[in-house]
Amino acid sequence: MTLSFDHLVHFVDEPKEVITLLKNQGIHAVEGGVHEGRGTYNALSYFDLSYIEYLGTYDRELVAGAEHLHHSLIETVVNNKFKEGFVRFAARTTDIEGVAKSLKEQGLSVNGPVPMNRKRPDGSIISWQLLYVGEENDSLQLPFIIQWDDNDDKRRQEQVEKGVIGKQPEKLDFAGVTFAVIDAEKTAEKWSRYLGLEVAEAYVDPELNAIVQVLTLAGGDLYFASPIGEGVVAKVLAELGECPFQVNFSGAKEPVTFELFNGRYHFEK
Repeated sequence: MTLSFDHLVHFVDEPKEVITLLKNQGIHAVEGGVHEGRGTYNALSYFDLSYIEYLGTYDRELVAGAEHLHHSLIETVVNNKFKEGFVRFAARTTDIEGVAKSLKEQGLSVNGPVPMNRKRPDGSIISWQLLYVGEENDSLQLPFIIQWDDNDDKRRQEQVEKGVIGKQPEKLDFAGVTFAVIDAEKTAEKWSRYLGLEVAEAYVDPELNAIVQVLTLAGGDLYFASPIGEGVVAKVLAELGECPFQVNFSGAKEPVTFELFNGRYHFEK
């Protein structure tokens, strides 16, 4: 199977507020639109086709009261009691049925594909399919899988024309997502097997005080960090358990890290 990084979901109370806060950091973000009948809406910040979705609710009772497929993104949001922070990420494919077959054969629980759509601010409709995958009793949830109805070239052109993909700081690139885990090597090996990704060489990150194992994924690598003492990762594990906690960027003018709605944003030169 061939996968790419598609987007990281950052749940926030007020997605529109994020647009202003990111603009203050020089980062382009826009309104996404409304998931009609599902109680959610979003804002988006694109770095080519990799992006961060700032997901919020316009009807929390509707979201909480609805039935959600097992291992779905919204099930995770509800189980997290609508707590702000990074939730899950989506991996993109052009063969969602093939991915479903492969993951089922590996013994995973698979639900979908499910057709989805969203109304943009200009009234146009964008559509896609989602596949929800998981293991029972596993604290770190696997990515969900997305297949857009339009191909990458058409989506890129359309998003540029609509101003969704806009001007980001020069040379700034989306580098990937860091997950706090108990055993980086074991988790990376398992995800590599499930998703068909290459394992890169591990290294020690002194800022996180953790050993980091990397999986190479087009559009945004996956960094699994296990603590080697007190520090950022140990604190995340103690407070939240295994989860995504940091989004990484490369090509920044100056190295900087800041917190935004319980998510850590890390920029390197």
